[in-house]
Amino acid sequence: MKLAERLLKERPMEVWEEYCGFLALDVDRYMAIQHRLLKEQLALWCDCALGRHFLNGTAPEDFDRLRDIMPLTTYDDYADILLQRRGDVLPLPPVTWIETTWEGGRHPVKCAPYTRGMVDTFSHNGITTMLLGSATGWGEFSVGEKILSGLAPMPYLTGLIGLILDEDYGFDMMPPRTTLDTMSFSERSKYGFKQALSHGMDYFLSMGSVAYYLSLNLSAVAGGGKKKKKSGSHSLSMPTLFRLMKAKMAADKENRDVLPKDIFKPKAFICAGTDNACYKDDLEKMWGIRPIELFAGTEAGMVGCESWNRKDLYFFPDTAFYEFLPEAYIRTKEKFPPTLTMAEVRPGEKYELIVTVFRGGAFVRYRTGDIYRCTGIGSAEDHSKLPRFRYIDRHPDIIDIAGFTRITKNSVEDVLRLSALPIHEWAAAKEMDAETGHPYFHMYVEIDAEALMDRAVTIDVLKKHLEIYFNYLDSDYDSLKKILGMELLRIDILRSGTFERFRKRTGSDIERINPPREKLAALTRLQTEEDPVEDLTVRGVK
Repeated sequence: MKLAERLLKERPMEVWEEYCGFLALDVDRYMAIQHRLLKEQLALWCDCALGRHFLNGTAPEDFDRLRDIMPLTTYDDYADILLQRRGDVLPLPPVTWIETTWEGGRHPVKCAPYTRGMVDTFSHNGITTMLLGSATGWGEFSVGEKILSGLAPMPYLTGLIGLILDEDYGFDMMPPRTTLDTMSFSERSKYGFKQALSHGMDYFLSMGSVAYYLSLNLSAVAGGGKKKKKSGSHSLSMPTLFRLMKAKMAADKENRDVLPKDIFKPKAFICAGTDNACYKDDLEKMWGIRPIELFAGTEAGMVGCESWNRKDLYFFPDTAFYEFLPEAYIRTKEKFPPTLTMAEVRPGEKYELIVTVFRGGAFVRYRTGDIYRCTGIGSAEDHSKLPRFRYIDRHPDIIDIAGFTRITKNSVEDVLRLSALPIHEWAAAKEMDAETGHPYFHMYVEIDAEALMDRAVTIDVLKKHLEIYFNYLDSDYDSLKKILGMELLRIDILRSGTFERFRKRTGSDIERINPPREKLAALTRLQTEEDPVEDLTVRGVK
């Protein structure tokens, strides 16, 4: 039944409480739900071949016992079974498999099974996000039917969102799912915008980075910017041309380009993926509505979303059992580091999210690699007593740009080996552009001393060569430039011997991927001879 039809038969507050009522739970009732669903999951998991493989005959019945005997896991622990799609060894049979990038160039794909119960929970929490995205306060929401989607299709997790909203709730998707096999991602996005121009939209679903690109593209298509195209307007209907003309007049009155807010008035704007915080301010200016962030992962499903104030997110209690690995242990390789439950997190602290997936899921005590900060406990504005969070970034051993890339130490080393460039030492970090606030991939390299005598070894030469091999090994890296037009890579060439001087002066090595800021600052300061030895230790590098 369409959500709009339900509202004709039920009181809106009943619908709100069904989907968003979890916000009113206190921590004790929230944890009661968590522990009840965990017991149900453990009974299934311990009784299947996958669970027996991990537990060696033991059968924990509750969280305390599970934490004592089950180590934290990563995808490496499940790969041999899941990459074969062995549904027969799982707690419950999967109804679909979801894929995502694992490690570009080395492990292209990882996949996760979704049971009927997981899909139903995913569906329920998807509608929760739609309601919260349109809400202005507790129980104050509106519902529409037309959705413009900038999300990737199945088998990606974002495709499951579109599939459910289309098939289960009858929303009108733009572009329609019939275009998925006949058009590229870029073509579908442009076609969807053209449909929205003609028919309007109630919701916009997208990754933040994709939404930013599509919004800029819309301004050009609408005829309001420097990138205005001369062709294409003749194919638009008269009502659409009239809307564009009104939008152009409004923009001219304020002496600016046409923006999406001049054309559309969506009830909700929902962003999935990473790095959304980098784009939200720009998107709000373009659309006149601030995006609400949805948080999900291939292995875990839909784990949470922001409330209507667009400040903090809350975790859904029925997706997975949540553990939180404190910041001091995020880079640890220990199998049994201390973790906290939702009832134990502390405001101001950063944690990696650990999940045990409910309703027949495969993953137990699984390290998601997603880092969150607890921003507080409870909020009168949100009518909530639960811990609030904000997404920070991926695990520091991974460089994730705009939700597309998965750059690791291994993938960089593979690129350097194939390129045969005379790079002697290197470190790489995800950084933010000072002007735009958008992310980029920054490499600090040291060139072999003999190669430095060759004037042909320049930053431009290094960049062109490295990008060839990054594109070759990692299709998602290539997509950032092809789809979003992003210039991803920046390079600094450090003076010969800089890395070795760093080791001697600090007594430690520097992490290859995302070194702590103080270490990276110390490394770059070594470009000047004036930097004294004691200066590095005083600043806490050791």
